Amino acid sequence: MPLLLFLLLLFFTPLIHATAAGEFTFHGFTASNFSLNGLTQITSNGLLLLTNNTKEALGHAFYPAPINFNNSSRLGSATPSFSTTFVFAIVPQYPDVGGHGLAFAITPWKDLPGSMPSQHLGLLSDSDNGNSSNHLIAIELDTVKTIEYNDIDNNHVGIDVNSLISLNSSTVGYYKSMMGDFTKLNLMAGDALQVWINYDADNTRLDVRIAPAKTPKPAAPLVSSTVNLSHVALNEMYVGFSASTGAGSARHYVLGWSFSLDGEAQALDLSRLPSIPKKGNTKKGTSVIVIVGLALAGFSLLLILVLSILFFCHKRRKKFQEVREDWELEYGPHRIPYVELYKATKGFNETNLVGSGGFGRVYKGVMPKSRAEVAIKRISHNSKQGIREFVSEIASMSRLRHRNLVQLLGYCRRQGELLLVYDFMKNGSLDKFLFEGKEPSLSWDQRFKIIKDVAAGLLYLHEGWEQVVIHRDIKASNVLLDDNLGGKLSDFGLARLYDHGSNPKTTHIVGTLGYLAPEFSKTGKATTCTDVFAFGAFLLEVVCGRRPMEFSSGHEDVPGLVELVTEWWEKGRIVEAIDPNMNGSFNVEEAELVLKLGLLCSHPEPTTRPSMRQVAQYLGNTARMPDMPLASLGGSIRFASFDVFSNDFGASFPSTAEVTSDHQSSTPTNSH
Repeated sequence: MPLLLFLLLLFFTPLIHATAAGEFTFHGFTASNFSLNGLTQITSNGLLLLTNNTKEALGHAFYPAPINFNNSSRLGSATPSFSTTFVFAIVPQYPDVGGHGLAFAITPWKDLPGSMPSQHLGLLSDSDNGNSSNHLIAIELDTVKTIEYNDIDNNHVGIDVNSLISLNSSTVGYYKSMMGDFTKLNLMAGDALQVWINYDADNTRLDVRIAPAKTPKPAAPLVSSTVNLSHVALNEMYVGFSASTGAGSARHYVLGWSFSLDGEAQALDLSRLPSIPKKGNTKKGTSVIVIVGLALAGFSLLLILVLSILFFCHKRRKKFQEVREDWELEYGPHRIPYVELYKATKGFNETNLVGSGGFGRVYKGVMPKSRAEVAIKRISHNSKQGIREFVSEIASMSRLRHRNLVQLLGYCRRQGELLLVYDFMKNGSLDKFLFEGKEPSLSWDQRFKIIKDVAAGLLYLHEGWEQVVIHRDIKASNVLLDDNLGGKLSDFGLARLYDHGSNPKTTHIVGTLGYLAPEFSKTGKATTCTDVFAFGAFLLEVVCGRRPMEFSSGHEDVPGLVELVTEWWEKGRIVEAIDPNMNGSFNVEEAELVLKLGLLCSHPEPTTRPSMRQVAQYLGNTARMPDMPLASLGGSIRFASFDVFSNDFGASFPSTAEVTSDHQSSTPTNSH
């Protein structure tokens, strides 16, 4: 038995070396018990794989035990010096297309809650970027230039403290000598590179060096910053790695790692590190052999072939030619080539058409590389006026991330049209279930969940992102259902942005009759209050199974939905307004809450309407909705329900239904 224990210890010693607390060395990670999160996994040969080629994803890997950063035995500094070195490799899915890089991180949390992929590197999100409460120290190895974070290029090393805007950064490379003999490196070359990070607590200096693996540690640091980490580090911190992908993707590997608190990290034995999977051979010589063979077959045949290719390329280029201007370069990561959208929809074949309306036609597609299902909306933009602002907002909104928003993946401009690309929702829009008899019929529990889903998405737009997003077109046809019939707010073609605390600008009055707040036609300003008004109409149509406005085939007036619900409330039988298709199977308290909340949101006075945060609290039963005296509410709402018929509208796109004299809904006349 002692001999067996000795052999086991001898076997695992080359992989892991750990001494006192705050000091460890890994030559591969096969026997490690790291805390893994996201896509991260340990491969069969011991590589730490932070991300695979999945797009818009992240991965975390942290040493399982916290390191004591503010209780060091050394004198003169609350935070001790530390040293670390690791070997890594970034293998992009496609050459020179990064996505997005990796970072060494020191943080109070192993799972980095709320962190986002893409330009956030799995470290932070837009809402907490720059907060001193992050207590984050990171060295980023970034392969995408992000304008909003002041990145210098798409191949740099940066020192980050509580923010993704680096204190200092430099293009990747190393100095062979102190005299400044600089050699540039490429993070996306797929080669093994080694990083050395040293923090001198006495001088509050943080140095970073990088060089190819098997190259000695450079004499001079690549990037340095003077920063007192005692104001950042807590008593206990976790150390590890984070990586993310975006529109482009890559495999981010860590091969070996050594760390030491209050001392120099043990040097890595590179001969004991696992190997990076070999990149595929491209057989570059094949095309040369073909050309030589054609040349030997005869100059005339080669000339015909070349001319044919040139003619074909010219026709193809003209067919897929896009509108591309210099100012669009800053939105590059969100732009999708037209040829990919053409292939995804089989040439925009009519069999792939899934909808059409006032803003264009929508096609289902399967992206040729990722095989992801998408919805592609084609919108005419013959006028150049305002297109730059519109594309800017589309690019901004493609960065919105919430489980109850349909993800806007990107855009493309070609000739006289703009194409918007979204995630595809196979269950389609909510109005098909409410008004067109799509099976199965929605139960009360499903409807109530959809209402809460949309409320959560709208709250994020109003308060949860870096800017205020006004949707301007909330209705059942713009709510899509996922595989589990969960609600996702979609169609940001009318949305507008403005900074928190600023006043919205006057704009054209666009939207859908029945959902437009009365003050919108007077001021021309879309606000969070006008969105709440439309959400009130949405609440009533989901519960009642009727559209906010209906027109008779005769000439008699048909009361609006707000007026009908108010009349039922006056009679003391408000639940009788509920959709008869539910056959009386619903939660009475929840249904009455939603109906009254719909009326409160539809109040003609904007200051009387609740905010979306209050709406979410009422629906989640974390706050009690205030009592609403019918006498002070009903009359004004009834009058305002018809106040939206204004001649000032820049455009309107009805979402109404023609009804017979008994007021039963039929097929909608038009919706977008």
